[in-house]
Amino acid sequence: MAITADQIKTLRAETGAGVLDCRKALEQANGDFSAALEFLREKGLAKAAKRAEREASEGVVELYSHGNGRVGVMVEVNSESDFVARSEVFRKFAHEVALQIAAAAPHCVRPEQIPAEMLENERAKARRQAFEAEKSANEAESLAESRIEKYLEEVCLLRQPYIRDESITVEKLLHQAIVSLGENIVIRRFARWEVGESSTV
Repeated sequence: MAITADQIKTLRAETGAGVLDCRKALEQANGDFSAALEFLREKGLAKAAKRAEREASEGVVELYSHGNGRVGVMVEVNSESDFVARSEVFRKFAHEVALQIAAAAPHCVRPEQIPAEMLENERAKARRQAFEAEKSANEAESLAESRIEKYLEEVCLLRQPYIRDESITVEKLLHQAIVSLGENIVIRRFARWEVGESSTV
């Protein structure tokens, strides 16, 4: 099946992948756009995983103020090179991360930053509720683990659904940026302030 320039252009706009990668994906999928998209996503995740081991010490500190100054965010996003850190795509990604933090108020970047005792407290609450509802021990454990997953989605930036597209997480958005920019990108740390209360990481 002949692959058209329009098909390549559409796939490229959707994924940010190179022209040759888009052509190859469409050829392998016999012109099936959805299959080509899935192929590129899987390839992109594999590339992102390899790049994640590389040192990222350049980057920006993005500042964002929301609601007429009621919420303020400062986030450090790193790249491997100053060249990428100055690119429009990288700056846009850093801005999107700051918007996410302002809107969704995470407590930390990744799950391993949550103290073990906080996770155990959440588990204990879920077990208590399950026993009060006369659930079995197995059901209680299952409910406890479900609660932990939900808790992580609420408090961990990378686990949160992306505010502009809830079908993907912030972690997937990060992987897309890594693939698009061709470098390891790291959301290093952030602080979020809201008038009348404080929340920092």
